[in-house]
Amino acid sequence: MLGQAVRSTLRTWTPQAVRARSTIPAAAASRCPALIAPSSPRFRLASRSAPQGAGARGRALSAGFPPPGVEEAIGDPQTDLSTSFNSVIKVFTVAASPNWFMPWQTKQQRESTGSGFIIEGRRILTNAHCVADQAHVMIRKHGDPTKYTARVVAVGHECDLALLTTDSEEFWKGTTSLKVSGIPELQDPVAVVGYPTGGDNISVSVGVVSRVEPQQYVHGATSLLAIQIDAAINPGNSGGPAIMNNEVVGVAFQSLEGAENIGFIIPVPIINHFLEDVERNQGNYVGFPALGISCQAMENPQMRKFFKMKPDENGVLICKVRPLTDAAKLLKKHDVILQVDGQSLGNDGTVLFRNRERISFDYVLSGKFAGDKVDIVLLRDGERQTITIEAQPLKHLVPIQQYDLLPRYLIHAGLVFTPLSQPYLHEYGDDWYNTSPRRLCERALFLEQQREGQELVILSQVLQDGTNHGYETLCNLQVMECNGTKVENLKHLDSLIRQAEESDAEFQTFLLEDNRSMVLETKKARVSHQSILARHRISQDVQL
Repeated sequence: MLGQAVRSTLRTWTPQAVRARSTIPAAAASRCPALIAPSSPRFRLASRSAPQGAGARGRALSAGFPPPGVEEAIGDPQTDLSTSFNSVIKVFTVAASPNWFMPWQTKQQRESTGSGFIIEGRRILTNAHCVADQAHVMIRKHGDPTKYTARVVAVGHECDLALLTTDSEEFWKGTTSLKVSGIPELQDPVAVVGYPTGGDNISVSVGVVSRVEPQQYVHGATSLLAIQIDAAINPGNSGGPAIMNNEVVGVAFQSLEGAENIGFIIPVPIINHFLEDVERNQGNYVGFPALGISCQAMENPQMRKFFKMKPDENGVLICKVRPLTDAAKLLKKHDVILQVDGQSLGNDGTVLFRNRERISFDYVLSGKFAGDKVDIVLLRDGERQTITIEAQPLKHLVPIQQYDLLPRYLIHAGLVFTPLSQPYLHEYGDDWYNTSPRRLCERALFLEQQREGQELVILSQVLQDGTNHGYETLCNLQVMECNGTKVENLKHLDSLIRQAEESDAEFQTFLLEDNRSMVLETKKARVSHQSILARHRISQDVQL
């Protein structure tokens, strides 16, 4: 998908400030790009960093004093409000993010707070960005001064949801779980409950449902169904429930930067998909599947005529099919998709949603799980065909997000090699799309994996020494070959270097992009390697 940039300003979630407060071009952000997107707005996540400050924007009110509209959204304020509040949890997180420039180190620990709520099975649902790269998590109930140690049960960074629990029996005494409902209608009143900035106690902000459609999920860099509301979602609200008639209709997770009272909640279908995905895969999150195609609208009548569409036929044109997908075996460029899983497409790529609302056909796929079959009715050379495709989560040549993972790297005689990833580029700052190395950025956004296990390995930096003198200007170049063999991934590069050492080869050669070369004398490289590690206080020279 092409288009303008989506920007997230994680000014309140400091552990993710470098990686998630970034410009995410739509080409990288879409899970299954359907149509070329227009300019995207700027979003920010709604967790908050310590210390607590004052001055929360919006209509956040203290518990026990519901504003007009809360009774409609939650129910009887004397009974239902207190019941719901007892299920809303404050989440305290200490996180330590990796240093992608110096992958053997982590950055300084940061503290942040968010919200969550209890669901059945002694679980707490919150946002993934509230616990990303967590080192320690604690939780506190409404009206309870005690903090309890929590652990992360499952996390889905793609859909920005996570499950927590605690082994403390004391915590669960007197708690009740909130029931998850469905998608509210437009103009339905909702109340967002949580612990935003401006104080330490629980608060409520009230609004109505303004819009239901796919939005960019800033944390997961993907596009999924979201609900826009006009309730204030401020730093600290992340993970808190949006309640209507004492039932959860969404999870607060981000707001529109620079706008007043435009917030977004994760709707129930995404929540249920996450919970079922975790249950199906024994506690592991697999993710939302996709077809792996890019499409173009067929609104031009001459286009429709050229591709032999009948007057009563509507659909979209396949522009590109990603390799290594089931679609690559069955679909072709310039096929016209007419139906997806029984739902007819419009020429703009939308399907009927409800009450005469229309929504991108990606929504149909968001209800599927990895391995599910999807029936596609298409037009190929003027002939209708029905094809069944197995939907799977997409694999990216350059990973988009790598939360909760240690960076992978290889150090050899002061040469630091690492697979290219978007978190690496995010280290160049908020404007990484413009400030990071241009060719690396373009490859990260537009190149696709052609072979299983393929990675783009780069020389990220040179820890200078007499052995590698003169190579310090070759940083941020892709490693094409090692000792005459094409490099497939970081593990392959490691094995090629070890083979040369074990065979007592006199020299080791590295071919970089633009036909730049590096040569190391094997014996000298072996001698200098340990001294370079000691000089830079590096305890581990490889993390594969």
